[in-house]
Amino acid sequence: MEDAEKVAGAREGTYSSDSGTPPVYGNTLDVNRPWTARFVDSFKRDPNAHATPKGTVGANGKVFDLEGAAARTAESPLSRKLKGRHLQMIAIGGSIGTGLFVGSGSALATGGPASLLIAFALIGIMLYCTVHALGEMAVLFPVAGSFSAYSTRFLDPAWGFAMGWNYAMQWLVVLPLEIVAASITVNYWNEGRINNCAWVAIFLALIIAINLFGVKGYGEAEFVFAIIKVVAIIGFIILGIILTCGGGPQGDYIGGRNWSNPGAFHNGFKGLCSTFVTAAFAFAGTELVGLAAAETANPRKSLPTAVKQVFWRISLFYIVSLTLVGLLVPYTDPRLINGSSGADAKASPFVIAIVNAGISGLPSVMNVVIMIAVLSVGNSSIYGSSRTLAALADQGQAPRILGYIDRKGRPIVGIGIASALGFLAFLAGSDKAGEAFNWMLALSGLSSIFTWGSICLAHIRFRKAWRLNGHTLDELAFRSQPGVVGSWIGFL
Repeated sequence: MEDAEKVAGAREGTYSSDSGTPPVYGNTLDVNRPWTARFVDSFKRDPNAHATPKGTVGANGKVFDLEGAAARTAESPLSRKLKGRHLQMIAIGGSIGTGLFVGSGSALATGGPASLLIAFALIGIMLYCTVHALGEMAVLFPVAGSFSAYSTRFLDPAWGFAMGWNYAMQWLVVLPLEIVAASITVNYWNEGRINNCAWVAIFLALIIAINLFGVKGYGEAEFVFAIIKVVAIIGFIILGIILTCGGGPQGDYIGGRNWSNPGAFHNGFKGLCSTFVTAAFAFAGTELVGLAAAETANPRKSLPTAVKQVFWRISLFYIVSLTLVGLLVPYTDPRLINGSSGADAKASPFVIAIVNAGISGLPSVMNVVIMIAVLSVGNSSIYGSSRTLAALADQGQAPRILGYIDRKGRPIVGIGIASALGFLAFLAGSDKAGEAFNWMLALSGLSSIFTWGSICLAHIRFRKAWRLNGHTLDELAFRSQPGVVGSWIGFL
């Protein structure tokens, strides 16, 4: 009788902290306990929490029961606090960061404006097909760490293992890369007076703090950051059109002048090929929509809408803004990041375009937006890598400790490892900052291409299995618009 009363008391949230017995899982301790004790307790392991619900995807790739998976995912102890608006903004502005704002300058200097446009358009088409393929699978099987889970299930456990670690490595590299880029941006005002390491420490502390708030903190931060980035890019597009047409302070009509002199291409075909890695890096993070699905309150409703918005983001934010950058900034501009100059203080072509127009004050505003974009993508990198590592651990493809999820639903060991690798960003304080930036950008960009290829191939195999098991496409809650043809295009 006494035991029954204790359980009943725990269910009502009146359980005493000095009783010596832990509460029933899913119930809260007495709210009168000191906040310090509650804070420390939140980091304790939740024995019932797993990134990938048990039985959803076995390490042998054969354990997958559709109805059971849906039920277990619905009860997944990973905190399901992302709302539809969070997912929309992660889809629209989640991956807009240094790849677009700073890395595009490196691509422009290497390949010229035409190469820049071709590379981003081709990667954009590939990504459109990939995100739709991912959306179709993620609505049906909303599993955290979903990319490696799909490869494990539909391709091969060994492929899933390699894919998962590749994706985790991609995000682990992105955090120091973004912070190095942030320190480059700060130099616009700082001009070397304060060592870059000071800025690295500030950015790193901010990003780690946001992720310690759990998925709710990540979602709210991304929501605000994405709105700022979207407004800034739309503002730049309007300004860029005005400047190109001769509406700037100098009243000088620019038009296609920079495409004829110094020219549309630089370094020929080799220059075009070298811009693809930058374009891939710039688009990295678009697939986070699928990863966030497992922590969304209603993935079946919010994920298809988010996936459909990716097309507008690719065409409007990337293609239109970079077309204007190519018109306004010649590839010979010495301030662009390239192999010879290293990481220059004014390396963003967006800032250079505004400076060239002779508008005062606005370059500083653009630099603030770039720093917010850096914080945003750095924030996403800890989120992406920690969830992937936790999912790999649950599938027996990584050390078990990485599957440690605390009582707040945070994969805290994964967050710790991602944060620790962020200290590589202190390379920004050395004279090799530009070299470090280019190496990490290449690593991340190539990892993205392998990730997208695996998603497309997993979708092709999934569709075949779906058909062979007697199912029709009408049974799918969300169907990829480009379909299997799109996945073959994306994969190739």
